[in-house]
Amino acid sequence: METRTWRAIVAYDGTDYRGFQVQAEGPTIQGELERALERLTGAPVRVQGAGRTDAGVHAMGQVISFAAPWRHSPDDLCRALNATLPRDIAVRRVDAAEATFHARYSAQSRLYVYHVYASQERLPLLDRYAHHMAAPLPLEELNRAAAFFLGEHDFATFGQPPVGEITVRVVHRARWCALSTEALGLAPEEVHLYRFEIEANAFLRGMVRRMVGALLEVGAGRMGASDVAALLEARDIRQACPPAPACGLCLWQVRYGQGESPQERSGEE
Repeated sequence: METRTWRAIVAYDGTDYRGFQVQAEGPTIQGELERALERLTGAPVRVQGAGRTDAGVHAMGQVISFAAPWRHSPDDLCRALNATLPRDIAVRRVDAAEATFHARYSAQSRLYVYHVYASQERLPLLDRYAHHMAAPLPLEELNRAAAFFLGEHDFATFGQPPVGEITVRVVHRARWCALSTEALGLAPEEVHLYRFEIEANAFLRGMVRRMVGALLEVGAGRMGASDVAALLEARDIRQACPPAPACGLCLWQVRYGQGESPQERSGEE
């Protein structure tokens, strides 16, 4: 049977996994996907991901690519995968791809989001996907600090390159916003819900969580916006703030080509 190149959009709850990439010990997203594909196709399959999410990090729009023999339609493959994978991993869409397509190297940018909720007491149903803070966040100051990340910079303070030594990245978007808690049935005076969006051409290992960690120091009043600029200028990972907890981080979308993403092709956002 002919082997073809495929790409898929994958969502997962990363709480119980050691991250996306296969590890020597412990369950991983890549490992579960490869096991499911081998079971369905009868052949070993290597999966490439657009982002190597860390342990405990989630995804709504992770993109994967793989070469596998499959005689049926992409929709059939999508359904078969979802019937085989664990319940905390779901394939949203499968498409046939050009042989040259690579989920990681073909990507133009990646969008991550980080969720925070503020309340006097913890809310266990939010804890799995958002980081808890006791006091509301000062959005204006947070966005003033986040603006220092925009553009091309050396982000050596905030992460390590997965390969090589280059630590320069280009950030296209870095902003905080408040979200409504109405849909959750929570009164605005009881709980405040926030979302941080960061999009870049690529990220260093641990970069997003260290960036958010610094911004949360600003939110807690222990640092000012100018301190974030000083951290960026230092280019020294030894000066980094502790990384924000993994639970709040989610790989939201990956863009390809001229700003196009698989989600946009399917009419999704």
